[in-house]
Amino acid sequence: MDGRPDYEILAEIGEGSYGQVFKARETGQQQRLVAVKKMKLPAEQRASGDAGIPAFMVREVALLRRLEAFRHPNIIRMLDVSVCVRDQALDMTVVFEYIDQDLAAFLHSASQTGLSRDKIRDVTRQLLSGLDFLHSNMVVHRDLKPDNVLISSRGVVKITDLGLARIYTYNIALTPTVVTLWYRAPEVLLRSIYMSSVDIWSAGCIFAELYLLRPLFRGFTETQQLKKIFEVIGLPRKEEWPEESPVRYPAEWGGSSTGAVGQVLPHADAQAHELLRKFLEFSPAKRITASQALAHPFLSES
Repeated sequence: MDGRPDYEILAEIGEGSYGQVFKARETGQQQRLVAVKKMKLPAEQRASGDAGIPAFMVREVALLRRLEAFRHPNIIRMLDVSVCVRDQALDMTVVFEYIDQDLAAFLHSASQTGLSRDKIRDVTRQLLSGLDFLHSNMVVHRDLKPDNVLISSRGVVKITDLGLARIYTYNIALTPTVVTLWYRAPEVLLRSIYMSSVDIWSAGCIFAELYLLRPLFRGFTETQQLKKIFEVIGLPRKEEWPEESPVRYPAEWGGSSTGAVGQVLPHADAQAHELLRKFLEFSPAKRITASQALAHPFLSES
């Protein structure tokens, strides 16, 4: 592979703005499958401060290196990284463990009868275990969605793509342009202060999607997304609206103050709806944490 004989490319499995992802096999003794992300950056994109590597790539590699020592079972493992100059362009190659598919593909191929309660519990447990690990290490993912959650043929769940992740402190003020719209927490949509609870909101959206086999909130603008959210969780009281938000309180939206969280999941029991309600608390401070969710009766029962 471009001067690195360690891996044999088998197939292209994805392509993005900065490069391609390949399924490959190690050529050494292990012969294990790996995912090789190759990023080729034109020379004009170089900057003296970071050798031309975009900041999000540097952050992802740095965070994965920091977390690698723990080898958490629900966080993707980075196996190798290399950078070289070729044809007046900067090539960066990152090698990850290979996982069969992402959660979006898994849900797309699921039976229309839906996933079993046990499967939903198992996937949710593993997702929250990975989030609890990240948050315990002061890392907020900031772009949690089914495309960034991998699931192996053996059912092992791995959180991946830490390109938008950050080390955080309490109530950190960060850019609002994070998290794919359908999984974006209200405080991000309102351009308010946010913290690790943005990941919990995203996890709640994924939890609902495990039941629905489709996204829970499918807005196409930020305003439409907020309206869809409030149709489910209810319009919060004016005193709950974040003072620092530049978005005014939409009193004209009216609607129920309690929402319809208890009716959105087909075939779900009261415990599942209660957990969803805790995931989708409007106030970040009241939202359940990953460790608290893992102890919730829906997930903690044997």
